[in-house]
Amino acid sequence: MAVNWIGGHSSSILCLTVNTEGLVASGAERGELTLWDGGGTPAGQLQLPKADDVTSVVFSPRHPTRLYASHGETISLLDVRSLKEPVERFHVNEEEINCLSVNETDEFLAAADDSGAIKVMNLENKKVSRSLRHTNICSSVVFRPQRPQSLLSCGLDMQVMLWNLQKARPLWTTNLQECETEEESLQAAGQFFNPPLAHSLSVASCGNIFGCGAQDGKVRIFRVTGVKFEHELEFQAHSLGVSQVLFMPEGYWLLTGGNDGKVLLWDVTSEVGKQQKSPAKSLQKRKAQAPASTRKNGKLNKAASNEHTGVLPKLTIEHGEKVNWILCTEIKGSKRVLVADQSSSVSVYPLPDP
Repeated sequence: MAVNWIGGHSSSILCLTVNTEGLVASGAERGELTLWDGGGTPAGQLQLPKADDVTSVVFSPRHPTRLYASHGETISLLDVRSLKEPVERFHVNEEEINCLSVNETDEFLAAADDSGAIKVMNLENKKVSRSLRHTNICSSVVFRPQRPQSLLSCGLDMQVMLWNLQKARPLWTTNLQECETEEESLQAAGQFFNPPLAHSLSVASCGNIFGCGAQDGKVRIFRVTGVKFEHELEFQAHSLGVSQVLFMPEGYWLLTGGNDGKVLLWDVTSEVGKQQKSPAKSLQKRKAQAPASTRKNGKLNKAASNEHTGVLPKLTIEHGEKVNWILCTEIKGSKRVLVADQSSSVSVYPLPDP
């Protein structure tokens, strides 16, 4: 059963984050921002100016008292020890920001927006160091663990991109629609087509494995190898769009949240672990076995679907509301998943230990 954290908001909660000390922050519609202690009691509240929706919140990894919040086209830096007026405001994006990410060395902040732009700001000199771009709304951007100059992004152009801060062009791009087999394309042609608009990204702690959730209900797992990434695994996770994917802190356990009101826990260790031993050899083997129709630019586009791999959820949470955000944190020595939805409360569920 869920425990509900109430009293922090009057509007729908859109985003969640947690710092290294266990302090949770939530952002909601109409400029509402709330801090929560580990027991679910509001520890601070703020109404951001202009009452723009708070679409993303992220703590500095090196300075747990610094909180960045995006609202409208603005990024506000807040001090959680005294949650008053923003310490600083940055206006580097021209349209509404959807996602923020700070790299682990606390040098750069990336902000993805509705125009498809990703503005990367140097946090030392407070200037934009890179402007990156999708051709449609950029829904998610994330810096890779252990690689502070490398980041990933995805958007409603169905593109997933790998970037390095030294270059303005992507190192590697994959179109999720091109990952489909001919059989899937024929099936889609005979029914209402649900394009794989990409909504959410999460990178595992190793920095090389990442997951992408899309509108077609599928989760795709990729492996970064040098300056490109390979399509490793694909499975149907939800009956409606996947709004959130989140790798848990250790290993390859993945949480997903969907528009079908479910939160699911997956263990993809055995699937990605197979490739850990010798990715080059196994990739060559897969390419050799793949028919020509599934090859493009010398890489295998279609990974195994869950019908063949037997990927099944380890835990199903029937949350019942469309999921806006999920967060994993430890409360009183046990792992919990925090869920934000269309309501003004945060739902908290226990998680099994991997």
